[in-house]
Amino acid sequence: MVEPAQLESTILEFRHKSFSFEGRLEVHDQPWVVFARSETESESKFRPRVVRLRVLVPVAWVHADPAGELLLLGREGAPGLSPPSGPALEVAAEPDEFEEQGIDWVRWRPRPERLLYMPTELAGALRKLPEVERLGTTV
Repeated sequence: MVEPAQLESTILEFRHKSFSFEGRLEVHDQPWVVFARSETESESKFRPRVVRLRVLVPVAWVHADPAGELLLLGREGAPGLSPPSGPALEVAAEPDEFEEQGIDWVRWRPRPERLLYMPTELAGALRKLPEVERLGTTV
């Protein structure tokens, strides 16, 4: 598990994009962390929208890489895996379900300009929680 100071000062590389720490959340008495980024939906559109992306993950699954330059993801008790290399995709080109850093993920789009990534195995229960729903609908 990563130290609280590292959460705030180190970026998470996820889907070939950099996410910064946004805050903590208690879910069923377990600490979770939220990482966020904003990006333009699609440069090819006449009026592209700004899209807010968030990653919701248990704090126990966040690890610092050995050099301390990135945050990595790995299940509790497992070391963080290096993110895959490759180009980042536009939001519209990403699949809704994928595997990253040894974890299955689902992308939930509660509003067109809001996306929330969460572990697939926990997504059904998470979507029903008011505090998680607010993450998908607020700025």
